[in-house]
Amino acid sequence: MIISDLVYKAECFYGKCSGKGFAKILFSDGTSCMVFYRIAGFFRRIGLGVIGWVFLEINKVLNGCAIGRGASFGRGFVIMHGVGVVINSAVRGGENIVIESGVVIGAARNGLPVEAPHIGNNIFIGSGAKVLGGIKIGNNVKIGANAVVVKDVPDNVTVVGIPARVIG
Repeated sequence: MIISDLVYKAECFYGKCSGKGFAKILFSDGTSCMVFYRIAGFFRRIGLGVIGWVFLEINKVLNGCAIGRGASFGRGFVIMHGVGVVINSAVRGGENIVIESGVVIGAARNGLPVEAPHIGNNIFIGSGAKVLGGIKIGNNVKIGANAVVVKDVPDNVTVVGIPARVIG
C-alpha cells in the first residue's frame, strides 16, 4: 500500500504520477509519516505489533505525528504535512484520504463506550480540523481548515466552521 499512497500523493501534487513527480514526493513533507504508519501496520498484521509500535513512536518523535496502532485506512492515504496530526486507534477510513497539518481525528465520550469516526472515500481534511466522536463522514467530502466536526456528514458536501456545517 505504500506505493499506492505515494502514487496518489504525486497525483494530488502534480495531477499525474511521473517518475520525476514520484521522486519529489519521496522527499516531501508528510511522506515519512505515511510510510512509518504503513510499516507499523505491516508488522501488526504479521503478529509483530511491538515492532510496529516502535515505528509509530519513531513517527511521533521525528514527525510530530501520532497515529494509533489500530487506525485503518485504505489505499491513497496521504498526509501532506504531518506535524500535529493525531489519529485515534479506533478510526476507520476508506480510500483516497488527504490530511493536512494539525488535524485531529479522535474518539469522544458521549456516554460509553468511547466511539471514533468512520471516514468514507475521497476525503480532504484541511489544516487544523477536528473530527470527533462516533460519527460517519460520507464519501467525496471536503472538511475546511479549523472545522470542528461532531455530527454525521452526508456524501458530496463541504463542511466548515465551529461546529461544522454544510455549505453550498
